[in-house]
Amino acid sequence: MKRTSTLSRIGIWILFLFGGAIGGIFWDLSCCARLFFNPYFHLITFVAGIWLMRLVMRASRNTGRYLARLGKKGDIPKFETNQLVTTGYYACMRHPMHFGLLFFPLAWALMVGSITFIAIIAPAEILLMILMIKLFEEKEALHKFGEAYLEYSKKTPMFSLNASCLKALFSKNGIEINQNKS
Repeated sequence: MKRTSTLSRIGIWILFLFGGAIGGIFWDLSCCARLFFNPYFHLITFVAGIWLMRLVMRASRNTGRYLARLGKKGDIPKFETNQLVTTGYYACMRHPMHFGLLFFPLAWALMVGSITFIAIIAPAEILLMILMIKLFEEKEALHKFGEAYLEYSKKTPMFSLNASCLKALFSKNGIEINQNKS
């Protein structure tokens, strides 16, 4: 069940990234070809995309290492958890890794340099990702951790724009954050 769920999510990511790029380029060629073929536009968006992708990777690395250290008890498969983590990054928001990954489609769109992908498709994909987190990740966590997760979800938002939380999440060295959510 879990393996099927993981493979389905990977398939959706691939569809988002490559489908968004192909669809964006197709629409750009019919509506905005002049800008699409502008090398300065591509240089600017590519650099911005690389910068944003580095932030996405930092958030993923920081939260992944933190979760691997605190979210496992016993011998369980890689990328699995059996302990609810509510400290560090997870004291600020319930899904810090997903928050960072929300920017992946936009980073990819910027690197591809497709106006349609940047302005329409990537934001739509981000909204779909938020919906998937709400509908699937939240239900799985509630099923796995029960009442403890329900209490945690009452106190901690799905995502947070708290400056200290974001600074820690996207930091180069994975700075630990205060245990409180202020």
